[in-house]
Amino acid sequence: MLNVNLVNFEQVDEWLKEYLKMENPQKKIKLQNLITMTCMPIVKRIAHTLARRSTDPIEDIIQIGSVGLIKAIRSFDPSVSNNFKSYATYLVTGEIRHYLRDKASVVKAPRAIQELCYRFNKISTEILDEVGEKPSDKEVAAKMEMPVTELKYVINEDRRKNIISLDQLDLQSDDEYTNWTDRIPDISYEEMQNIKEDRLLLLDCLNNLEPDLKEIIDMTYFQDLSQKEISVKLGVSQMQISRKLKRALSILYDMVQERLNAV
Repeated sequence: MLNVNLVNFEQVDEWLKEYLKMENPQKKIKLQNLITMTCMPIVKRIAHTLARRSTDPIEDIIQIGSVGLIKAIRSFDPSVSNNFKSYATYLVTGEIRHYLRDKASVVKAPRAIQELCYRFNKISTEILDEVGEKPSDKEVAAKMEMPVTELKYVINEDRRKNIISLDQLDLQSDDEYTNWTDRIPDISYEEMQNIKEDRLLLLDCLNNLEPDLKEIIDMTYFQDLSQKEISVKLGVSQMQISRKLKRALSILYDMVQERLNAV
Protein backbone atom coordinates (compact mmCIF):
# COMPACT_ATOMS: atom_id res chain seq x y z
CA MET A 1 0.00 0.00 0.00
CA LEU A 2 1.32 3.45 -0.90
CA ASN A 3 2.25 5.49 2.16
CA VAL A 4 0.75 9.00 2.28
CA ASN A 5 2.92 9.78 5.29
CA LEU A 6 5.70 10.62 2.85
CA VAL A 7 3.73 13.75 1.87
CA ASN A 8 4.98 16.81 3.74
CA PHE A 9 1.61 18.40 4.53
CA GLU A 10 3.20 21.24 6.48
CA GLN A 11 4.96 22.30 3.29
CA VAL A 12 1.77 21.78 1.27
CA ASP A 13 -0.16 24.03 3.69
CA GLU A 14 2.41 26.79 3.17
CA TRP A 15 2.14 26.44 -0.59
CA LEU A 16 -1.66 26.54 -0.40
CA LYS A 17 -1.51 29.84 1.51
CA GLU A 18 0.69 31.30 -1.22
CA TYR A 19 -1.55 29.81 -3.89
CA LEU A 20 -4.63 31.55 -2.47
CA LYS A 21 -2.85 34.92 -2.39
CA MET A 22 -1.25 34.60 -5.82
CA GLU A 23 -2.80 36.74 -8.56
CA ASN A 24 -0.62 35.95 -11.57
CA PRO A 25 -2.53 33.15 -13.46
CA GLN A 26 0.59 31.54 -14.93
CA LYS A 27 2.43 31.45 -11.63
CA LYS A 28 -0.68 30.12 -9.92
CA ILE A 29 -0.96 27.21 -12.38
CA LYS A 30 2.70 26.29 -11.91
CA LEU A 31 2.38 26.33 -8.11
CA GLN A 32 -0.78 24.24 -8.45
CA ASN A 33 1.19 21.67 -10.47
CA LEU A 34 3.90 21.55 -7.81
CA ILE A 35 1.31 20.92 -5.08
CA THR A 36 -0.33 18.27 -7.28
CA MET A 37 2.94 16.41 -7.82
CA THR A 38 3.71 16.48 -4.09
CA CYS A 39 0.26 15.14 -3.16
CA MET A 40 0.11 12.39 -5.81
CA PRO A 41 0.66 9.60 -3.21
CA ILE A 42 -2.86 10.41 -1.92
CA VAL A 43 -4.33 9.90 -5.39
CA LYS A 44 -2.37 6.72 -6.06
CA ARG A 45 -3.31 5.15 -2.72
CA ILE A 46 -7.03 5.81 -3.27
CA ALA A 47 -6.83 4.69 -6.92
CA HIS A 48 -5.19 1.37 -6.00
CA THR A 49 -7.82 0.81 -3.29
CA LEU A 50 -10.82 1.46 -5.57
CA ALA A 51 -9.30 -0.29 -8.60
CA ARG A 52 -9.82 -3.64 -6.90
CA ARG A 53 -13.53 -3.20 -7.61
CA SER A 54 -13.02 -2.34 -11.27
CA THR A 55 -11.35 -3.68 -14.40
CA ASP A 56 -10.31 -0.20 -15.55
CA PRO A 57 -6.55 0.37 -16.00
CA ILE A 58 -5.02 1.86 -12.85
CA GLU A 59 -3.42 4.63 -14.94
CA ASP A 60 -6.87 5.87 -16.00
CA ILE A 61 -8.14 5.87 -12.42
CA ILE A 62 -5.06 7.78 -11.20
CA GLN A 63 -5.63 10.37 -13.93
CA ILE A 64 -9.26 10.81 -12.88
CA GLY A 65 -8.18 11.07 -9.25
CA SER A 66 -5.74 13.82 -10.23
CA VAL A 67 -8.71 15.86 -11.44
CA GLY A 68 -10.24 15.54 -7.97
CA LEU A 69 -6.95 16.63 -6.40
CA ILE A 70 -6.78 19.73 -8.60
CA LYS A 71 -10.38 20.57 -7.67
CA ALA A 72 -9.40 20.25 -4.00
CA ILE A 73 -6.46 22.63 -4.47
CA ARG A 74 -8.60 25.19 -6.28
CA SER A 75 -11.53 25.10 -3.86
CA PHE A 76 -9.78 24.59 -0.52
CA ASP A 77 -10.72 27.22 2.06
CA PRO A 78 -8.53 27.28 5.22
CA SER A 79 -11.16 29.37 7.02
CA VAL A 80 -13.61 26.44 6.73
CA SER A 81 -11.19 23.56 7.32
CA ASN A 82 -7.48 23.41 8.05
CA ASN A 83 -7.16 19.73 7.12
CA PHE A 84 -6.26 19.62 3.42
CA LYS A 85 -5.43 15.91 3.55
CA SER A 86 -9.01 14.98 4.54
CA TYR A 87 -10.52 17.46 2.09
CA ALA A 88 -8.39 16.20 -0.82
CA THR A 89 -9.11 12.57 0.08
CA TYR A 90 -12.85 13.27 0.00
CA LEU A 91 -12.78 14.97 -3.44
CA VAL A 92 -10.38 12.46 -5.01
CA THR A 93 -12.48 9.53 -3.78
CA GLY A 94 -15.68 11.16 -5.04
CA GLU A 95 -14.18 11.89 -8.47
CA ILE A 96 -13.01 8.30 -8.93
CA ARG A 97 -16.27 6.77 -7.71
CA HIS A 98 -18.27 9.04 -9.98
CA TYR A 99 -16.11 7.96 -12.91
CA LEU A 100 -16.52 4.27 -12.08
CA ARG A 101 -20.31 4.66 -11.79
CA ASP A 102 -20.42 6.33 -15.20
CA LYS A 103 -18.51 3.39 -16.68
CA ALA A 104 -20.94 0.82 -15.34
CA SER A 105 -21.72 -1.99 -17.73
CA VAL A 106 -24.11 -1.12 -20.57
CA VAL A 107 -23.77 -4.40 -22.53
CA LYS A 108 -25.38 -7.46 -20.99
CA ALA A 109 -23.41 -10.61 -21.73
CA PRO A 110 -24.94 -14.11 -21.30
CA ARG A 111 -25.04 -15.24 -17.67
CA ALA A 112 -22.40 -17.94 -18.26
CA ILE A 113 -20.00 -15.32 -19.65
CA GLN A 114 -20.78 -12.95 -16.76
CA GLU A 115 -19.87 -15.70 -14.29
CA LEU A 116 -16.61 -16.38 -16.12
CA CYS A 117 -15.84 -12.64 -16.14
CA TYR A 118 -16.46 -12.54 -12.40
CA ARG A 119 -14.14 -15.51 -11.83
CA PHE A 120 -11.50 -13.98 -14.10
CA ASN A 121 -11.48 -10.70 -12.14
CA LYS A 122 -11.58 -12.47 -8.77
CA ILE A 123 -8.69 -14.82 -9.57
CA SER A 124 -6.65 -12.04 -11.21
CA THR A 125 -7.02 -9.89 -8.08
CA GLU A 126 -6.13 -12.81 -5.78
CA ILE A 127 -2.93 -13.54 -7.74
CA LEU A 128 -2.05 -9.83 -7.84
CA ASP A 129 -2.49 -9.54 -4.06
CA GLU A 130 -0.49 -12.73 -3.48
CA VAL A 131 2.56 -12.09 -5.69
CA GLY A 132 2.35 -8.33 -6.19
CA GLU A 133 2.34 -8.56 -10.00
CA LYS A 134 -0.36 -8.67 -12.64
CA PRO A 135 -0.79 -12.34 -13.63
CA SER A 136 -0.32 -13.56 -17.19
CA ASP A 137 -3.22 -15.00 -19.18
CA LYS A 138 -1.57 -18.43 -18.87
CA GLU A 139 -1.50 -18.22 -15.06
CA VAL A 140 -5.16 -17.18 -14.83
CA ALA A 141 -6.22 -19.82 -17.38
CA ALA A 142 -4.51 -22.51 -15.28
CA LYS A 143 -6.37 -21.36 -12.15
CA MET A 144 -9.68 -21.33 -14.06
CA GLU A 145 -8.89 -24.72 -15.63
CA MET A 146 -9.57 -23.57 -19.17
CA PRO A 147 -7.54 -23.06 -22.39
CA VAL A 148 -5.83 -19.69 -22.86
CA THR A 149 -7.72 -19.23 -26.15
CA GLU A 150 -11.06 -19.43 -24.34
CA LEU A 151 -9.82 -17.12 -21.58
CA LYS A 152 -8.94 -14.47 -24.17
CA TYR A 153 -12.56 -14.56 -25.32
CA VAL A 154 -13.70 -14.01 -21.71
CA ILE A 155 -11.24 -11.11 -21.31
CA ASN A 156 -12.52 -9.46 -24.50
CA GLU A 157 -16.12 -9.81 -23.34
CA ASP A 158 -15.22 -8.36 -19.95
CA ARG A 159 -13.63 -5.33 -21.57
CA ARG A 160 -16.42 -4.92 -24.11
CA LYS A 161 -19.13 -4.65 -21.45
CA ASN A 162 -17.53 -1.44 -20.17
CA ILE A 163 -17.34 0.28 -23.56
CA ILE A 164 -19.73 3.00 -24.70
CA SER A 165 -19.78 3.81 -28.39
CA LEU A 166 -18.94 7.43 -29.19
CA ASP A 167 -21.78 7.32 -31.71
CA GLN A 168 -24.31 6.26 -29.06
CA LEU A 169 -27.13 8.78 -28.73
CA ASP A 170 -27.87 10.43 -25.39
CA LEU A 171 -31.08 12.28 -24.50
CA GLN A 172 -30.32 15.91 -23.64
CA SER A 173 -33.82 17.43 -23.38
CA ASP A 174 -37.33 16.79 -24.68
CA ASP A 175 -36.95 14.79 -27.92
CA GLU A 176 -33.46 16.16 -28.40
CA TYR A 177 -30.52 13.78 -28.77
CA THR A 178 -26.81 14.19 -29.28
CA ASN A 179 -24.00 11.66 -29.56
CA TRP A 180 -21.18 11.27 -27.07
CA THR A 181 -18.60 12.56 -29.55
CA ASP A 182 -20.24 15.99 -29.42
CA ARG A 183 -19.92 16.03 -25.63
CA ILE A 184 -16.15 15.44 -25.50
CA PRO A 185 -14.57 18.71 -24.33
CA ASP A 186 -12.07 20.32 -26.67
CA ILE A 187 -8.68 21.03 -25.13
CA SER A 188 -7.16 24.16 -26.63
CA TYR A 189 -3.68 24.23 -28.07
CA GLU A 190 -2.67 26.91 -25.57
CA GLU A 191 -3.70 24.75 -22.60
CA MET A 192 -1.79 21.78 -23.98
CA GLN A 193 1.26 23.98 -24.43
CA ASN A 194 0.99 25.19 -20.82
CA ILE A 195 0.91 21.59 -19.58
CA LYS A 196 4.00 20.73 -21.64
CA GLU A 197 5.81 23.86 -20.46
CA ASP A 198 4.99 23.11 -16.81
CA ARG A 199 6.27 19.56 -17.21
CA LEU A 200 9.49 20.80 -18.80
CA LEU A 201 9.90 23.33 -15.98
CA LEU A 202 9.55 20.67 -13.29
CA LEU A 203 11.88 18.27 -15.11
CA ASP A 204 14.45 21.03 -15.53
CA CYS A 205 14.29 21.84 -11.82
CA LEU A 206 14.56 18.15 -10.93
CA ASN A 207 17.63 17.76 -13.14
CA ASN A 208 19.29 20.63 -11.28
CA LEU A 209 18.87 19.01 -7.88
CA GLU A 210 21.83 17.38 -6.17
CA PRO A 211 22.06 13.74 -7.36
CA ASP A 212 21.16 12.24 -3.96
CA LEU A 213 18.11 14.53 -3.59
CA LYS A 214 17.02 13.87 -7.17
CA GLU A 215 17.27 10.13 -6.51
CA ILE A 216 15.01 10.39 -3.45
CA ILE A 217 12.42 12.46 -5.37
CA ASP A 218 12.49 9.88 -8.18
CA MET A 219 12.03 6.94 -5.79
CA THR A 220 9.26 8.71 -3.88
CA TYR A 221 7.12 10.19 -6.62
CA PHE A 222 7.98 8.17 -9.73
CA GLN A 223 8.71 4.72 -8.30
CA ASP A 224 6.10 4.96 -5.49
CA LEU A 225 8.50 3.67 -2.85
CA SER A 226 7.89 4.38 0.84
CA GLN A 227 10.51 6.12 2.97
CA LYS A 228 11.23 2.78 4.68
CA GLU A 229 11.80 1.07 1.32
CA ILE A 230 14.08 3.90 0.18
CA SER A 231 16.08 3.78 3.42
CA VAL A 232 16.66 0.03 2.97
CA LYS A 233 17.67 0.52 -0.67
CA LEU A 234 20.11 3.33 0.12
CA GLY A 235 21.34 1.88 3.40
CA VAL A 236 20.51 4.91 5.53
CA SER A 237 17.95 5.62 8.27
CA GLN A 238 14.34 6.49 7.50
CA MET A 239 14.81 9.77 9.40
CA GLN A 240 17.59 10.76 7.00
CA ILE A 241 15.35 10.02 4.03
CA SER A 242 12.57 12.13 5.56
CA ARG A 243 14.91 15.07 6.09
CA LYS A 244 16.40 14.81 2.61
CA LEU A 245 12.94 14.60 1.03
CA LYS A 246 11.84 17.72 2.91
CA ARG A 247 15.04 19.51 1.81
CA ALA A 248 14.58 18.38 -1.80
CA LEU A 249 11.01 19.71 -1.92
CA SER A 250 12.09 23.01 -0.38
CA ILE A 251 14.89 23.46 -2.94
CA LEU A 252 12.58 22.39 -5.76
CA TYR A 253 10.00 24.95 -4.66
CA ASP A 254 12.64 27.71 -4.54
CA MET A 255 13.78 26.79 -8.06
CA VAL A 256 10.23 26.94 -9.39
CA GLN A 257 9.61 30.26 -7.63
CA GLU A 258 12.80 31.72 -9.09
CA ARG A 259 11.71 30.79 -12.60
CA LEU A 260 8.17 32.08 -11.98
CA ASN A 261 9.50 35.43 -10.80
CA ALA A 262 11.53 35.66 -13.98
CA VAL A 263 8.33 35.41 -16.09
